[in-house]
Amino acid sequence: MVRVRKNKKNAAAISVIGGADGPTSIFIAGKSKKKSVIERIQRRRYLRKKKKAAASIHAGTHTFEEVALYLKKKYGAVEKPRDSVSYQEEYNCVKESLILRYRPKLLGELAEFPDLKGRDKASILEFLRQTEARSKAAQAISNEQFPLDFHIYRISTKKGMIEFSMERRWGLISCSYSGKKEEMKKLNAIYKDVYLYYGVSEEDIRNQTERYQELVSVLAN
Repeated sequence: MVRVRKNKKNAAAISVIGGADGPTSIFIAGKSKKKSVIERIQRRRYLRKKKKAAASIHAGTHTFEEVALYLKKKYGAVEKPRDSVSYQEEYNCVKESLILRYRPKLLGELAEFPDLKGRDKASILEFLRQTEARSKAAQAISNEQFPLDFHIYRISTKKGMIEFSMERRWGLISCSYSGKKEEMKKLNAIYKDVYLYYGVSEEDIRNQTERYQELVSVLAN
């Protein structure tokens, strides 16, 4: 079983999976090394694919409501119940992430990313305690203070599944999928098709906005 999550996460020396990214855990990477010949070749190939993807994009957009209808009609997607545990977990993650991005003052001092002071057990536990405190503070912020319109749509295939998460107020769309290795190509094709349907405007293309850059990255993968 292979699982892929598509989002705009950048590599870092310290990766925290918690609060805005899921169940709390921590991964400390070693020092970065000089890229190998293979890595440099792969990088060049990826850049060529991005250039080709950018050239294939044409203006045309659809709303989140239209995307949701597209998912249901073309792929038989089903919306995940809001009272399900998995929905609530992802809702809380998205809520914290968006608050940190758009309304960090709501979290006060907790909006500052915690400082990992060492790699010993005590330092890591303190780091995790701070991130957990921030997550709880974000969850305590009311819908009146920070309203969300969050939906998750699941598409099931014979050997896998793919989920699209959409927050309509703040313009967020993300995707994750899992399944047998032989199913990955099919799931990736669905992923690209839906992002293409969501689309970009002439202004997005002209200004190379975040929405445009994300579409280019999706098509290049």
